[in-house]
Amino acid sequence: MFLHLDLDCFFASAHRTLDNSLHNIPIAVGGRSNLNIFSSKKEVRKISSNSGAFVSTILTNEGQKSFKDYFVDQDGRIRGIITTCSYEARDYGVKTAMTVNEALRLCPHLKMLAPNYPLYHDLSEKLKALLQKEMPLIEQFSIDEFFGDVTGYLEEDEVEEFAYKLKQKVFDELKLPISIGIANTKFLSKLITEHAKPDGVKFVPKDKIAQFTKDIPIKEFPGIGKAFQEKLSGYAIKTLGDIKKNRELFCSWKKPGIDLYNRVCGIRDNKLTLEREKKSIGIGRSFDAIFDRVEIRRRVIILSRYLCFLVRKANVNPLTYAIKIQYEYKVKSKNYINVNRIFNETDFKEAMAKLFDDNDIHPTHGVVQLSITVSNFAKTNEYTYNLFEYEGDLKKKELTDQVQKLRTKFGIDIIKSASELKND
Repeated sequence: MFLHLDLDCFFASAHRTLDNSLHNIPIAVGGRSNLNIFSSKKEVRKISSNSGAFVSTILTNEGQKSFKDYFVDQDGRIRGIITTCSYEARDYGVKTAMTVNEALRLCPHLKMLAPNYPLYHDLSEKLKALLQKEMPLIEQFSIDEFFGDVTGYLEEDEVEEFAYKLKQKVFDELKLPISIGIANTKFLSKLITEHAKPDGVKFVPKDKIAQFTKDIPIKEFPGIGKAFQEKLSGYAIKTLGDIKKNRELFCSWKKPGIDLYNRVCGIRDNKLTLEREKKSIGIGRSFDAIFDRVEIRRRVIILSRYLCFLVRKANVNPLTYAIKIQYEYKVKSKNYINVNRIFNETDFKEAMAKLFDDNDIHPTHGVVQLSITVSNFAKTNEYTYNLFEYEGDLKKKELTDQVQKLRTKFGIDIIKSASELKND
């Protein structure tokens, strides 16, 4: 049996653990692009291992800022989008991904909160530790979602009572509401959690799954995106029951179709992913249009420093570097290079700066977004690097490792290169 555990309105609930006055009123957490990494002000910034939608891996002190300091820009405009809102706010029509301006029009007395990423990551880690003590196998699916496998540990007639006790334990120890879905397979348990919300437990036995799911719209099943929904609608497939009736069609689509059919039908979906292998690591920022190429290049170097820290923390050696530049009027430029070097900060910064220079194809346009990514990770002892550069690269890597130890201890901004400093 599988349990899917989903913290209710997590970011909003996290703030309530610190402030009782936030209970029973409409509240929302809003986010803005974290541009303070480009600031020359001294601030301790650290990296978290958690990630996911609306989740920053760069931990700063936004949670200590007032509404005016965080959501109002220098021109007096309210900026940001809703990342999480309480059920009281949802009653007014406030939704995730809505602009803060629109949310305040719908609910003028909405209490807007700046994100407190250190708090979210701390609570997520504490929940993970709690669940590891209660269940033999768990998978962290996102910062606020977990799967648990209790097969062979609990009998089917014990699992629902166990879930209620676990839910109460989470609230007693962390003060967080959590919803739990229970089913005989992994992704069916995730589907069922939506019917357990808010703050509830829902168990559907194996012999009742088919009846329970037959009229559920396909868009509610985890992993069916909009493009695939449109494809299925062309075959008059609108519900999970329709999927079960069309086995031959899904088999004709090979692995993607077979995997989806099996998940919906609860076939061979019985293995947790205990470790996730990263395919790529990236970082990006959006901002108001900037025309000054010196400033944009400086931001590329700063993003490269942060990405270098993430790469070394993941202990990987990427061989592909990529950049994406987005200009005004939705114009884009992107490109990549392949390298044959041991990864180090000095060469990486130089490579990314050159990538920007070579691919800034609209120098008269303002840039509104920069994204850099690394991928194609070389496996240890399975790759031959450039022998002519190998000895020098090893020394640069050793220097990078020493610098990263200092940054881990004192913050990512403790050591910067001269090209990152503003010429004020």
